[in-house]
Amino acid sequence: MKLAVVGATGLVGREILKVLDEHKIYPETFIPVASPKSAGLPLSFNHTSYLIHTHEQAIAAKPDIAIFSAGASTSREWAPRYAAAGITVIDNSSAWRMDPEIPLIVPEINASILTGNHKIIANPNCSTIQLVLVLAPLHKKYSIKRIVTSTYQSVTGTGAKAVRQLENERNGIPGEMAYPYPIHLNLFPHGGDFLDNGYTTEEMKLVNETHKILNDYSIRITATVVRVPVLGGHSEAVNLEFERDFVLDDIATLLSNTQGVILRDDPKNNIYPMPLDALGKDEVFVGRIRRDESMPNSLNLFIVADNLRKGAATNAVQIAEYLDSNKLAGVDISQFSR
Repeated sequence: MKLAVVGATGLVGREILKVLDEHKIYPETFIPVASPKSAGLPLSFNHTSYLIHTHEQAIAAKPDIAIFSAGASTSREWAPRYAAAGITVIDNSSAWRMDPEIPLIVPEINASILTGNHKIIANPNCSTIQLVLVLAPLHKKYSIKRIVTSTYQSVTGTGAKAVRQLENERNGIPGEMAYPYPIHLNLFPHGGDFLDNGYTTEEMKLVNETHKILNDYSIRITATVVRVPVLGGHSEAVNLEFERDFVLDDIATLLSNTQGVILRDDPKNNIYPMPLDALGKDEVFVGRIRRDESMPNSLNLFIVADNLRKGAATNAVQIAEYLDSNKLAGVDISQFSR
């Protein structure tokens, strides 16, 4: 594989390098890309020092795959240029997720829809990935009618600036604020930008992306996003209403046999998912599984995952692995245009 990582010096970019190393994926050609001010500086990967490239240099090197983690504006400008050169782009930003022509992929659920003609592939929002990975097998068996979810999202989802704010506040050091309020010893129901309907962009991502990945727009979905002073990952309290009734033991068995999901559900022994469990892990953890006694055919559960891992870096690397193993990357598509 010839691989470029765009945004290689950022929070998610560094995590991608860590995941590649842990998965023992060492590309034949590795091309780190960052902002122009970083071009020419060294970056270490796999005990080797590489020089950071500009976009023009990276495109000229013709990698098979470019994983983008550099923000939506960069993706909108540069992903089509990489794609026009025959490079398959896996994009971590929100730029392409809801484009009807761009596949939105969680490999365990829908990688099979990918073909060599898909030159831009969208990585879902971090909170969506962990949600749908648990919901997909449940929806297949019981048909979900309605989803109500409240997320408790790590500051790492906002980026390095937010992490510095939390660390500064914990240590009593004045510094630049990523949020309008202190995050240490606090939480606030605000993730993304507020929209005219009163929801935030982060909340509507959960709604729209879940519909697209599960390929079912009949599911009624509502979400509330809360930012919390946690570094380990995102947590979600989820309520589901099904078309058909279920047996709790069957739910547990189904989830414990789902690829990429780890069941942690023994509350009598204080075993349930927590961000500390998920930190640095690729899997999604689920527990607190219990019947909603206020509604028929309804279920409560709690889902946790490291948002920088499965929520971003790991999912993108898994897509790259799928493309490489199925020989879907690097196909000449000289007629590509947008």
